[in-house]
Amino acid sequence: MTNRWLNVPLEEYEGHMNSEEVQQLGVLSELFAEAVAFCRPRSLAVLGVAGGNGFEHIDSKVTKRVVGLDVNLSYLDAVSRRYSSACGLELHCVDLAEQVLELEPVQLVHAALVFEHAGVGRCLDNALSLVARGGTLSAVLQLPSEIEQGVSATPFASIQNLKSHFSFVDLTCLRETLEKRGFRLVRETRRSLPAGKAFWMGVFEGE
Repeated sequence: MTNRWLNVPLEEYEGHMNSEEVQQLGVLSELFAEAVAFCRPRSLAVLGVAGGNGFEHIDSKVTKRVVGLDVNLSYLDAVSRRYSSACGLELHCVDLAEQVLELEPVQLVHAALVFEHAGVGRCLDNALSLVARGGTLSAVLQLPSEIEQGVSATPFASIQNLKSHFSFVDLTCLRETLEKRGFRLVRETRRSLPAGKAFWMGVFEGE
């Protein structure tokens, strides 16, 4: 079956995420900046890179390799245009829920709102396979709200088609799974959002 993200234009995704009802794009950028500043990685990978939100926070004096992965090739084309001067930029079109990654590992893997759409099976395996020995994984999850569904209603029709493929990730289960696989939580942040929603970011350090 065709991945539904292939039918979501980047301008609709960014319009939805930046809309008054959602207001998530800026917060995600800030959380990415926090993870990058905390880890100061020489190399990093962003899963579900979309349009490269937050890439302006990457310090090229520190980070010499930047890997962006997404299922939608048009998103990667946008990243290439927007950040053509980024140091060591690599872009890969891949379905993280279906394909097996075979890429050189990086010091930091950042996955924001990825597991809610791609699951914590193959996608999580791919994420961990990308983490170099002693590296870190930063994961941003959307926490459940009692008054709002996972995907907020906005005028962007293509985004609404993703509702049935969005599933909240159990934070406790994720932490336990990562601990069993040798990753310990070293930093966590919670950010409130409109309509009672919230983001949680955890930075997990590998052995």
